[in-house]
Amino acid sequence: MMQNDSPVNTPLAGRIANLSNVSMCLGSFAKAINRESHLPGLLVMHGPSGYGKTTAATSASMMFDAYYVQCRSSWTRKAFYLALLKVMNIDPARTIYAMEEQIVAQLALSRLPVIIDEADHLTDRGIIECVRDIYEGSGAAILLIGEEKLPGALARWERIHNRVLEWLPAQPATLADARALADLYCRSVRVADDLLELIHTASKGVARRICVNLERVQETGRTMGHPQMGLAEWGDTPLYTGDAPSRRR
Repeated sequence: MMQNDSPVNTPLAGRIANLSNVSMCLGSFAKAINRESHLPGLLVMHGPSGYGKTTAATSASMMFDAYYVQCRSSWTRKAFYLALLKVMNIDPARTIYAMEEQIVAQLALSRLPVIIDEADHLTDRGIIECVRDIYEGSGAAILLIGEEKLPGALARWERIHNRVLEWLPAQPATLADARALADLYCRSVRVADDLLELIHTASKGVARRICVNLERVQETGRTMGHPQMGLAEWGDTPLYTGDAPSRRR
């Protein structure tokens, strides 16, 4: 069994709110890292853009000292390996095969996990099998993060699909999450509960939109000289919903 005694419930380092999706990610990643040897070690976190998946990945990377890479649409297998070796601070070998051996050896030696963000790009380009090669060779816990269609895309590769320990569907931000974000980012202006509820509803649970609205509220509060902003102070000012404004006539 792999051991990593990093605590899951301690406050997160840096300016990252401990949201519900973050807690889910950290808890499941700890299970994968500390799993028994007969259990699979892949995790898949999936969901719509703006739900805080990358924030969860950043938190997990800091908490467990994981190797983190964010894939790009143009990446080939070689580019993926080069990115991993870069975060490992290893000079790449000349051939793709040798690069893979370097990665496997480093993971087996360090016993550190891997986080692969935007993993959809690996499935889109048909090179996701390289993740299985790394996993099989090293036994490292690997967290794949992507959009809603990632589980369906992975189903095309049965040998990867069968090695998933847990599927982690990212959930819309809760009102408690919105309060955590407000407490973290609105340092100079207090956001009252009634306005926060409106922000949460208008943002449709999308954490990124909540952050945009909180910043707008804070800027308005500073400009107006209000230490606290509620519905009375905000008035009928529109909130950001993510919808493009209609054309003026």
